[in-house]
Amino acid sequence: MLNDQHLSQQIEDALVARNPRGMAQVQPALEAGYCLRAAQILRTCLSDNTNPSATILIGTGFPVVGTFETDGPVGSIALYEALETLGANPIIVCGQPLVGALSARYRTYEISVGDNHNNKADTLAALTQLKPQAIVSIERPGQAADGGYYNMRGESISARTACFDGFMDWSQCPTIAVGDGGNEIGMGKVNHALKSLNIVPAMTSADELIVADVSNWGAYGLIAFLGLWRGQDLLAKIDPLAILQYLSDLGSVDGVTRENQLTEDGLPVSEGLDVIHQLRNITGFTGSA
Repeated sequence: MLNDQHLSQQIEDALVARNPRGMAQVQPALEAGYCLRAAQILRTCLSDNTNPSATILIGTGFPVVGTFETDGPVGSIALYEALETLGANPIIVCGQPLVGALSARYRTYEISVGDNHNNKADTLAALTQLKPQAIVSIERPGQAADGGYYNMRGESISARTACFDGFMDWSQCPTIAVGDGGNEIGMGKVNHALKSLNIVPAMTSADELIVADVSNWGAYGLIAFLGLWRGQDLLAKIDPLAILQYLSDLGSVDGVTRENQLTEDGLPVSEGLDVIHQLRNITGFTGSA
């Protein structure tokens, strides 16, 4: 039987196997076992007998043409629901219009969109209010060296981006980030490995970084371990198509095509389902995803 470290390396490889944006080349810059270590952060929160309903913040939402993209929210919703099943108190942190779209169904906390990207007082007040035991960033824009935010095309999106970087920088709890292109929060951890990518790299780091071909899939890597340790097939409960339809009805777009369609970064939902199936097999759960 494979141990958790070997399982982690199998999961990590599966998450970058397609390699549309060079994450397979970035992966060696991370110490193997990063998915396991990230999941262990959440496991520790869930096993804290002094705080059985641990608050875990999930930052997400990448602005695209006046709305939000599907990559990020799909994985965030999947992780939110898995954590809630396991007894945690997840809260999705994002700016408008995503926070307004999700607030009817999920616990949310709004961060302000605008040019003030270094409001430490507001961030510290939020951290004091929310008291998180862990913070996860899934496909959040990360600040570049000039303090701005840029999309995969190198276009500035600073005026439409809410700053989540401070939650990672100034919190007293462990932080996890998931990214797929180099311009997301967490990529500062491997900044030296991003030089060959045609992007404006993010400088914000995290305690643990998970790289994936689609950031949503990195969330599935976390859920794979949480389900394994609890003996529950949590991955089988994820329905990416249903989540994509929910988001589409709220005005989402694919981040690559910029169209309102049921895809993730230009890829059909079948690709995400295949990843879920792979991760279920790796962790010993069988059957169709």
